[in-house]
Amino acid sequence: MLTNAAESDYREALALVDYLIENDEDNSERVAEFNKAVAEMPVGVALLRTLIDQHKLSYAVLKEEIGSKSLVSQILSGQRSLTIAHIKALSARFGVKPEWFL
Repeated sequence: MLTNAAESDYREALALVDYLIENDEDNSERVAEFNKAVAEMPVGVALLRTLIDQHKLSYAVLKEEIGSKSLVSQILSGQRSLTIAHIKALSARFGVKPEWFL
């Protein structure tokens, strides 16, 4: 639980970040592009990308769950989709619900 002072500092920091994002023209375009890319990314791919980042995994480590490094790359780039077998294997490996990949 945050103290009143910490809560106030936190809210001020959020307001500053919002201001900077909205008022920095160079940054605003990049942020808009990033937000668009995130919004268009399938939920399962976003979850997989997050799990890879959090666990500091290489694509090769997912050989048993997905297959080759190139297949992992194709899935993360949107060229291929996760299959039901991939989802079951990833769910078991990371201890998450399969529906989180859908």
